[in-house]
Amino acid sequence: MDTPASPLNVLPVVMAGGSGTRLWPLSRAGYPKQFLVLSGSESLFQQAVRRLTAMQEPGLAVAAPLVVGNDEHRFLLQEQLRETGIAGSTLLLEPVGRNTAPALTLAALQALALGGDPVLVVAAADQTVTDPDAFTAACR
Repeated sequence: MDTPASPLNVLPVVMAGGSGTRLWPLSRAGYPKQFLVLSGSESLFQQAVRRLTAMQEPGLAVAAPLVVGNDEHRFLLQEQLRETGIAGSTLLLEPVGRNTAPALTLAALQALALGGDPVLVVAAADQTVTDPDAFTAACR
């Protein structure tokens, strides 16, 4: 008798530490681009969280997202996560932004601390994706 293969454990990681300098005056230090609603009814950050959690399918065990962001934006992150209705997210707050490599290092160390050895699927929170279904298929 064949035993079913155990699912692949996936940990979505959303990098949300942008500083808000590139889309001024819409975005600014206190309200950077990832928190803006540029299309639809959700912010770029909320869209990124939804895209990554949409990977769930048989054979993939997709955990709640791990969000790496700036401590200055903790309340924006918490509120926008609450608005998505996606429960169980973990926030890692950087006291000072240090770009991508340190953010990913924090995420990887947190994944190890949570146990297991998940595949990290990482996305920036400030991107527009015009075909979310294609994105999800590519991630799977």
